[in-house]
Amino acid sequence: MTTHSEDSATGTPTDSPAGTPAAPPPDAGGFSNDASSNTLGEAFKAYVDRIRGGDMGALPAVLGLVVLFIVFSVLRPDTFTSNLNIANLFVQASAISVLAMGLIPVLLLGDIDLSAGVTGGMAAGFAAVSIDRHGQSWPVAVIIGLAVGALVGLVIGTLVAKLGIPAFVVTLAFFLGLQGVTLKLIGLGGTIPVRDDFLRGITIKSMPVTMGWIVVIVLLAIYGGLLFWRQRQLAAKDLHRPPNSLLLVKFAALCVILLGMTAVLSQNRSRVPTFVIQGIPYAVFLVGALLIFWSFVFGRTPYGRHMYAIGGNTEAARRAGISVDRLRISAFVIASSMAATSGIISASYTGKVSPASGAGNALLYAVGAAVIGGTSLFGGKGLIRDGVIGGLVIATIDNGLGLLNQAAYINYIITGSVLLLAASVDAISRRRRSATGT
Repeated sequence: MTTHSEDSATGTPTDSPAGTPAAPPPDAGGFSNDASSNTLGEAFKAYVDRIRGGDMGALPAVLGLVVLFIVFSVLRPDTFTSNLNIANLFVQASAISVLAMGLIPVLLLGDIDLSAGVTGGMAAGFAAVSIDRHGQSWPVAVIIGLAVGALVGLVIGTLVAKLGIPAFVVTLAFFLGLQGVTLKLIGLGGTIPVRDDFLRGITIKSMPVTMGWIVVIVLLAIYGGLLFWRQRQLAAKDLHRPPNSLLLVKFAALCVILLGMTAVLSQNRSRVPTFVIQGIPYAVFLVGALLIFWSFVFGRTPYGRHMYAIGGNTEAARRAGISVDRLRISAFVIASSMAATSGIISASYTGKVSPASGAGNALLYAVGAAVIGGTSLFGGKGLIRDGVIGGLVIATIDNGLGLLNQAAYINYIITGSVLLLAASVDAISRRRRSATGT
């Protein structure tokens, strides 16, 4: 009997005997499992074989994103592909992507957090109130907001892990209760403005062009150096590794994407000749920093490997000595803390916090983003990057349909259809992996 988990870099299932946790390999965050041969052609064939075996990863979401860009570019070539709209698209996706990234650890364990959206709204409310009514500085306000979010996650995680209450019930109760807390904090029909220059600047201001180029190039240089340093380490130990040509192709593709995005966003996108708007929005850098950090945590640390092990087989992980309860609690703390971050980003974008903040479709969009990006609702399969890719898909649908002046119901129908399609792909992939014994 075997248990199954997912490679944290590629989504590739890995087998382990019953009684041992199904965890990703030590290099789960890198490329050491991308190929089983020494040539680029054989590596590509191995990748195709994995797709045929049901390991789709984020491929459907990426292809869907490409199709959406092509369709909207054809239908609205003058507006959708403009520098201003591309920047707005990235900013629109930032709050959804951050919330989706926070939900992925919970989904990995096969749980759900229905309260994440309202937790973010409540945390943003505490941050806004601390500035507007109590004169606190923005660092203190942000710390208060994050602390409130983390506390909510700690309570939820404890109730789920220690008392054994289903996560659905606990988080549904918090979904209802926290809306009352936000209403009491702000007042019925009231709003708290977000006037702090720094917090507002997260979504409405951009990094200077030169600084943006320097940051992107430095990050690419560091990533490339670590990538090929890891390759040399594997070669020195005569361990399994991908061909150098595959690494070059992947690194070159990443360079093209990031440098191309930087070039587009570095151009003046203002519609007023006397007013210049250029540079990468700070919200994009914030999402990128969180993506890098959590990808490292879940792909390169024992903590991340243990999380995948629990998602693959909870009982086997427990028998192997992994503290299942502690890690389960930590997953909800991460989710609620990231929800607080998402709430602050949303408040920055709208310029206010209201009792309805986070109580609408925020959670549904975030869960949809994670699933569309490739995270499984069955647990054990998912990557942090799934939240960002899925967030871009949902933001692109909303942005493109808005430019086409379509009725709101069309947006809901299409987004729901995309989510249902993503869930169907996940279910079919699980069935194919089970049929092939992978």
